[in-house]
Amino acid sequence: MKLTIELVPQTCWCSNVRSGVNKRDWDVLRKKVYAEAGHRCEICGGVGRRHPVECHEVWNYNDETKVQKLESMIALCSSCHTVKHFGRAQVRGVDAQALRHLCKVNRLSVEEGKRYIREAFLVWETRSGFEWGLDLSGLDRYGVEVSLKKSVEGILEYATKGGR
Repeated sequence: MKLTIELVPQTCWCSNVRSGVNKRDWDVLRKKVYAEAGHRCEICGGVGRRHPVECHEVWNYNDETKVQKLESMIALCSSCHTVKHFGRAQVRGVDAQALRHLCKVNRLSVEEGKRYIREAFLVWETRSGFEWGLDLSGLDRYGVEVSLKKSVEGILEYATKGGR
């Protein structure tokens, strides 16, 4: 499939690049990702209404070693980005639009799209039962320094504020 759902295990929420780098580095990093993609979505070629593209972190979850590893960062339109984070789309009440976009990009029937979503949530549920290590070595190619202390502080801040 061209557009996939990438549900972050609940035990990995807030383990991300943005919480591990300072604001200046995040801005440099995301703008580099946008420029490399020509300010177009790397999946569907479209652009969003509010922002042309958004920066998405592509993670690999090693189910044997329980390590969440950053593979790359890509530019996505808001519609593709919403599909990637389908659980968040449900919380925001935009899951019907996300389903339509998923089906359109992948040329799926609605029933096929719903089946795929159910399968993605089964994987998410299983992975959410484990604690995961974090490997941000994928940032090396961007020349950004990561502060794991800052990541932990960001997670604690997120948790005490009840999420965003």
